[in-house]
Amino acid sequence: MDFLIATHNLKKREELQRILSPLGVRVLTAEEAGVNLSDVDETGVTFEENAALKAHSGCRESGMPVIADDSGLEVDALGGEPGVYSARYAGEHGNDKKNIEKLLKNLENVPEEKRTGRFVCAVCCVFPDGREITLRGTCEGKIGFEPAGNGGFGYDPVFYVGEKSFGELTSEEKDRISHRGNAMRMLSEKLKEYI
Repeated sequence: MDFLIATHNLKKREELQRILSPLGVRVLTAEEAGVNLSDVDETGVTFEENAALKAHSGCRESGMPVIADDSGLEVDALGGEPGVYSARYAGEHGNDKKNIEKLLKNLENVPEEKRTGRFVCAVCCVFPDGREITLRGTCEGKIGFEPAGNGGFGYDPVFYVGEKSFGELTSEEKDRISHRGNAMRMLSEKLKEYI
């Protein structure tokens, strides 16, 4: 069964494909499906609201089942920032380097034991018949003092679980513990009831 993923991020698509392929699900980007999707203003105040906005829009425009997610980093010492603004934390959407620089600057005087936080992934799957699944996955960790590793994307090089940053993990290691991996495994279980 083909599902459309409401993102242009090929790394996210690869991650979802790895997790959902055992179900016989093929994950396609809009380009791969030959569909034009409108950009959706992420006006929600929660990750779940933003995921639902993207999934509903994509389903309306494509007529296909659509999976959308909204993910980000919540840092306890910053009152949950960057939160839903994670991708544009430094003002420019998707500039990972500037976002990490701003995060580290804002945590400059915060000691290691107070640099706790979590990655959050809200995933919403909408079917053309109106059925909807919304789930949340998280991964607890700490923010390092400097980036490490060349893997992953976003804040991965500064988000540590144990002794390694997400940027230092293999794709398989990251899938096993990540917020998106956790949300997608829950979705995979739930989808068994739908397909």
